[in-house]
Amino acid sequence: MSDPTPRRRRSGGRAANTAKRQTAGIAQMPWRLPVNTDRPTEPLDQAGVEAVHDGAMRILEEVGIEFLNEEAIALFKQAGCKVDGTNVKMGRDWVMEMIGQAPAQFDITPRNPDRKITLGGGHILFGNVSSPPNYFDLEIGKKVSGNREQCANLLKLTQYFNCIHFAGGYPVEPVDVHASVRHLDVVFDKMTLTDKVGHAYSLGRERVEDVMEMVRIAGGWSDEEFEAKPRMYTNINSTSPLKHDVPMIDGCLRCVRRGQAVVVTPFTLAGAMAPVTMSGAVALSIAEALSAIALFQYVRPGAPCVVGTFTSNVDMKSGAPAFGTPEYMRATQMTGQMARFYGLPMRSSGVCAANVPDGQAMWETSNSLWASVQSGTNMVYHAAGWLEGGLIASPEKFIMDCEVIQMIQRYMEPEVTATSPADIALEAVKEVGPNGHFFGIQHTQDRYENAFYSPFVSDWRNFEAWDVAGATWTAERAHHMFKDIINTFEAPPMDAAIRSELEDFVARRKSEGGAPTDF
Repeated sequence: MSDPTPRRRRSGGRAANTAKRQTAGIAQMPWRLPVNTDRPTEPLDQAGVEAVHDGAMRILEEVGIEFLNEEAIALFKQAGCKVDGTNVKMGRDWVMEMIGQAPAQFDITPRNPDRKITLGGGHILFGNVSSPPNYFDLEIGKKVSGNREQCANLLKLTQYFNCIHFAGGYPVEPVDVHASVRHLDVVFDKMTLTDKVGHAYSLGRERVEDVMEMVRIAGGWSDEEFEAKPRMYTNINSTSPLKHDVPMIDGCLRCVRRGQAVVVTPFTLAGAMAPVTMSGAVALSIAEALSAIALFQYVRPGAPCVVGTFTSNVDMKSGAPAFGTPEYMRATQMTGQMARFYGLPMRSSGVCAANVPDGQAMWETSNSLWASVQSGTNMVYHAAGWLEGGLIASPEKFIMDCEVIQMIQRYMEPEVTATSPADIALEAVKEVGPNGHFFGIQHTQDRYENAFYSPFVSDWRNFEAWDVAGATWTAERAHHMFKDIINTFEAPPMDAAIRSELEDFVARRKSEGGAPTDF
């Protein structure tokens, strides 16, 4: 057999550049808060916006929203809303007055102030996968229940990648840790393995209060300093159709009273939990979200709130959720229009229905991520690592998604569309003329290293060079990167006294039983 080595050696071009990238490790983009400068895609005309708004307001006025939380019911009565048992009807004038008090833009500052994020104002920020009960990677080769080690490894990816701006809920549920103390262990891992903005689940008083205290301790803040500005956030889903449950509203009320941010994201699947028509599904989603945000503004005017969208459709043949569909994209764009109409920052998601990190996973996720761009989304949940409609977290998918996110960030960089004389490059065109090429001229040499996006997962070699190098498919390359990142990961610094205080808090709360459960 002939020695394949000569086939690997090419004097320049893509092969040489790829080799340079590989020996340098993952050359990712630096931390930045991307600003979306594109005009948003707006499928609704003004009459359409008014129709969706009127539909949402009529739902609130004529149908009402079920609030199962007794404190919320008392507050709505106090505000003068029409309350019948758990059903709350609220007039549009009151709703719009409340919504008008919410900020269009606000910051969240975690323990590392250099990781402060801005929601609103054209920013588009990306977060990790959050809450799947199951895990899949290529080494295991099958779907398994999540554990603490897997959760911690995904938190390490969350910290490692600069294109991930905030650490959402548990990247995978560690079911090997009892639910009564799970929040204590995972939030301890989150506070020590990351220094990015974190999240609290609104799943009972104890969990929310514990997480707020752990975030406060990790930041080294007094109670007054913690409450002076947003340091963290919670995200809730309504129980569609037309219902808000007890613990999620309770958690949000606790957060807003202490100055922390709240994201309200109805989970509406057209054809199942919402009308089969997308405008009807969006109107229902808007009504559910605004009903809660209005309550929070009544309790604390100016509380930082985000309106979320999770409107997609079901497969009408099976009833299974579908994501990254044309309908999902349009619903996200339509909700973006409505968020701007109400002057609220918006959250959407990077999602797919695929079961493994394959082509389907990437085209569906790319559709949803680009819908976030087109809609003017400010906060993209589940942007990296999501599979099976949110039932599986995958480190390979996480890394593959980060490639797409970096491409989106590069797409938004001002230099890509700059039009200065040096960018128009008339002198370079004159120098080359009709018979030369641009590779060797000084204009190119001055810019070639940073002229174009440089991938870390994609392989741009031709088939023969790729084949000789081992013929590794994309998910395999991502798996090797995952292992390398985990093996070389260094946690962000934390003062020893603060870490000790966190450890003591966790130990005390565990001795007290953590959060109550029925098992």
